[in-house]
Amino acid sequence: MSKRRIVTIAVMLIILTNIITFGLTNIISIKYKDKVVLSANEYNQLISTYKKYSKLASLEDYIKENYLYEIDDEKLLEGQLKGLFQALDDPYSVYMTEEEFKSFTEHTSGIYGGIGVIVTPGEDNLITVVAPIEGTPGERAGLRTGDKIIKVDDKEFTADNMDKAVKMMKGEPNTTVTLTILRKTKDGKNQYIDMEIVREEIRLVTVKSDIIEDSIGYINITSFDELTYDDFKKELNSLMKQNIAALILDLRNNPGGLLNVCIDIADEFLDEGVIVYTETRRGERVYEKSDKKHIDIPLVVLVNEGSASASEILAGAIRDRNRGILIGTKTFGKGIVQRIRELSDGTGFKLTVSEYFTPNGTSIHGLGIEPDIVVELPEDVEEIGIDNLREDVQLQKAIEKVKEMIR
Repeated sequence: MSKRRIVTIAVMLIILTNIITFGLTNIISIKYKDKVVLSANEYNQLISTYKKYSKLASLEDYIKENYLYEIDDEKLLEGQLKGLFQALDDPYSVYMTEEEFKSFTEHTSGIYGGIGVIVTPGEDNLITVVAPIEGTPGERAGLRTGDKIIKVDDKEFTADNMDKAVKMMKGEPNTTVTLTILRKTKDGKNQYIDMEIVREEIRLVTVKSDIIEDSIGYINITSFDELTYDDFKKELNSLMKQNIAALILDLRNNPGGLLNVCIDIADEFLDEGVIVYTETRRGERVYEKSDKKHIDIPLVVLVNEGSASASEILAGAIRDRNRGILIGTKTFGKGIVQRIRELSDGTGFKLTVSEYFTPNGTSIHGLGIEPDIVVELPEDVEEIGIDNLREDVQLQKAIEKVKEMIR
């Protein structure tokens, strides 16, 4: 008999004994040797707990007794725990097995084996590509923001089991995975595409920099992981030593990442004030603030529909604090914060605990951020950034605007 079952039975026996002795009504308190050991409120809570978990235990027993196939007790327990989070109807709150949690933390560390794509549960319950990561097999294969991954190695998946799909997409370098993509064509029709992608060791080079004409600095941040801030500081310092006159910060197709890393980078651009604040359902607020020290040169930020979460925090702070100009298209619109916890057995969970607001008190969840200057990128442009400046009309506009700012 499992330890959990022994504890459950012991609690039930205590409750049943008290029910027989004291009855269900008019309970003031339960005493032992003239000392109150259980108040009326505690007693009622115990009764409620008994009713709730006795139903669960009863159903578990019935399944074990009557289910046609052999049952794995561990999987049954994991299913109960996953169901607890799924009942929240929040795609960002999930329970993770030990293997799933390990895979999740590997990704935020900046190094893992896979194809290099960021996905999220879509409103249509399909696995939706937020953005392929620049320079990875997923990008080279042609994955695009908004693509729906409906099969991995010919096995169908929905957002309900996205973690399993992600696990299958990851793997040892030099092995192959096949994705079936659902993509909307220009005329609104469904297009199904099979992509065979060779996995690589993904060391996320999340920061790149260069100098464009007229001493204009350019920094591209593709995500916010544990290595991003250090890489950003190196690139920024290098540009500043070359006496750049202005800076273009490219956050397009950046799906977000670690909040603390985003805050550190925002602090480099902003003087003293609020960067972002979060608010729980109880109205409790936590403010993240910048100090006085910052770089003081003209700044333009590029965003698009693939800019999400931490990218939106950074872009929103720069906009609200009048620190720079946003150019591109409306951002993704993920404005809620997850708390990540590892449990003692190596499993873990993500739970949505608060919503974040830009310095002016604006919530962008489900809405996104409208840039100051809207510039649509032609659909046939597959590569963005300074390597394709000739076709990247958003970057062209940013350069044009920066030149006006430094005249």
